[in-house]
Amino acid sequence: MTVFPARRAVPLTPRRALPSAESAQPDLLEAARPRPMDWARRRRAERDARRIEAAGARALNRIEHLGPSWHVVEWPRTDSFDALFTGADDQAGFLVIGPSGLFAVTIADHGRSRVMVAGDVVQISGKRPPYVSEAIRDAKRASKALSGAIGHSIPVTPVLTFVGSGVISVYGLPKDCLVATHRELDRLLVAGGDRISRATAEKLSHVASQPSTWLNVAHSGGGYRWYEDGRTASTKLATRR
Repeated sequence: MTVFPARRAVPLTPRRALPSAESAQPDLLEAARPRPMDWARRRRAERDARRIEAAGARALNRIEHLGPSWHVVEWPRTDSFDALFTGADDQAGFLVIGPSGLFAVTIADHGRSRVMVAGDVVQISGKRPPYVSEAIRDAKRASKALSGAIGHSIPVTPVLTFVGSGVISVYGLPKDCLVATHRELDRLLVAGGDRISRATAEKLSHVASQPSTWLNVAHSGGGYRWYEDGRTASTKLATRR
């Protein structure tokens, strides 16, 4: 298969003679033709992206069982830029907000491979990806962004969720990160009981859904004024009279 550039660099001439070796047109066509390795990497990246998207959808289906009081917000993970340039990304992530609190959920798709968890160490197919440390780092980043936007300390709990059919062996759980499979994710999120009201969860989801919340800009409150549960701007002014 031959790939031609969108715009011809050299206009066609009525002559049918082959271009000489000094002509630049073959070089342009050669540069436009994708290399086999580049094509293979692109196809692999697209396949991995579809696989990760499917894994994230399976986890989201479990969260939908929790009801309308729970909110899911897509947010930029800390390793998104590394995955963009390296092309290696086997994780998905999102922020879950509900009556039980805020959770930074990191989805790791292990397929049919066996997973061994020993504290903060996760081993899959002989490799030890830093899933736990990345989940904790993402939760801290989310907590810092939300706390800066609201003006109050907002704790975010990291949750590492495995999606796949392989066997998972646990020899010890991490101290600062929750671990579960996608089938247990909904039960894990509600295990802590109600800690915040539904109104507070809705306010937090509104702040988290704003793109300005995740920008690294020094500002106070981000233009958002926080009120306690059951109070609005009108009731705030009424109490001053």
